[in-house]
Amino acid sequence: MHNLTAYTLYSGSSGNAVYVKSEDAEILIDAGVSARAVENGLRAIGTSLNNIQAIFVTHEHSDHTKGLEVISKKYHIPTHMTDPSARALIRDPKASLLGDLYLHPTNFTVKFGNTTVKAFPTPHDSAAAVGYSVEHRSTDGSSEKFGLATDIGCITDTLLSELSGADSVVIEANHDVEMLLAGPYPYHLKRRILSDFGHLSNEHSAKLAEYLAEHGTKHFVLGHLSKENNYPPTAEATVRAALTDFSDITLAVASPDMPTRIV
Repeated sequence: MHNLTAYTLYSGSSGNAVYVKSEDAEILIDAGVSARAVENGLRAIGTSLNNIQAIFVTHEHSDHTKGLEVISKKYHIPTHMTDPSARALIRDPKASLLGDLYLHPTNFTVKFGNTTVKAFPTPHDSAAAVGYSVEHRSTDGSSEKFGLATDIGCITDTLLSELSGADSVVIEANHDVEMLLAGPYPYHLKRRILSDFGHLSNEHSAKLAEYLAEHGTKHFVLGHLSKENNYPPTAEATVRAALTDFSDITLAVASPDMPTRIV
């Protein structure tokens, strides 16, 4: 059963973009790198912005939205985001993106045939951040579900319920707490990252992964790692240790600048 295919194209503090394909649609979640970089990432996996039917935005921070305006000017792809995030992002009344926007509350769904994209609120210091699940239901009654939640300061009941049952997920493993505390960031930034509206540590990512594995998730990709405050092997080892009791689990760390297959 492989009705969904997904890749992280870019992942981390310098930019994020995720590609998801079902039988019904090809979509992007975020475009936090240049339009050219998004196109390069898509071409590397055999597709193009010409094939993207919609873009879904998690929140307004630049590492998730950098390429949106140029993509809008060139391709006019329908772009879905929360109303508060759009208001925080767009300052220019002549922005091309305004003509392609579909504004939503923090809980919304968009359907493409038998594929449903669902947004849910996540705790982050932005106007209104969301995560997404993408579920494809086949005519034979079977289903496949992918979930994404990065930029999450803490694990909430909503997060657990919305990601539960996903076959595959991208979850945040942003920082190693000791590296962050000993690192060069100013105190106020460290406090922000460690807060309930900041970013998820490796240890909390491990707890989230263990819970999701208990509820059926088999494939994990760790995303949004900090270049300054984490090492991919450290993040992977921390989360893998929490998954030792589960069989048939796959775990990978998303590359910051190359496609990483998820499903």
